[in-house]
Amino acid sequence: MPDRRGLLIILSSPSGAGKSTLARRLRAWDPSIRFSVSATTRAPRPGEQDGKDYVFISESAFKAQVAAGEMLEHAHVFGHFYGSPRAPVQTAINEGCDILFDIDWQGAQQIRNSALGLHTLSIFLLPPSIAELRHRLETRGQDDAATIARRMQKSWDEISHWDGYDFVLINDDLDATEERLRTIVTATRLRRSQQPDLIGHVRALQVEFEDQA
Repeated sequence: MPDRRGLLIILSSPSGAGKSTLARRLRAWDPSIRFSVSATTRAPRPGEQDGKDYVFISESAFKAQVAAGEMLEHAHVFGHFYGSPRAPVQTAINEGCDILFDIDWQGAQQIRNSALGLHTLSIFLLPPSIAELRHRLETRGQDDAATIARRMQKSWDEISHWDGYDFVLINDDLDATEERLRTIVTATRLRRSQQPDLIGHVRALQVEFEDQA
């Protein structure tokens, strides 16, 4: 049995608030953290690799997996389905490995309400301002004006769910936010629910105490 159970680390934020960058930094800090590769029905973007960035599947195949209970969470976003396959996550948790999720509030809520909710750490990232959020979307060069407008329109709906998370960080300084994120992960790994050997140790202490009485 591993020394601890794995965590399901959820990072959520409106687009442009920095969750993808912080997810990469967190994995660079601890390469043992595995990234949950989501399944999606959208087409690959230039440079994306099937099985690495996403698992690209048809809508019918996606719906079949949801019906079979093979998705830990799923959502419909901007006309496409996204979801997290359950099997690799369960395996990682049992092996004591953390899994990192870059998902929205809908997926976070589903995971927290699942059988693995006890082992979930959820963190929401807020931008320092709406103006800065728009600036980040415009300067990263990934989306056209219409897509940026849709993302900005959706951002407040996402922000309005901030209070459903374990921790909320204002990402006004990337390095400082990363440091706080590391601290949260380190502390949560020591949470009672993540230490499978604690009950056995306490029982051994009880036996030792009774033997000395």
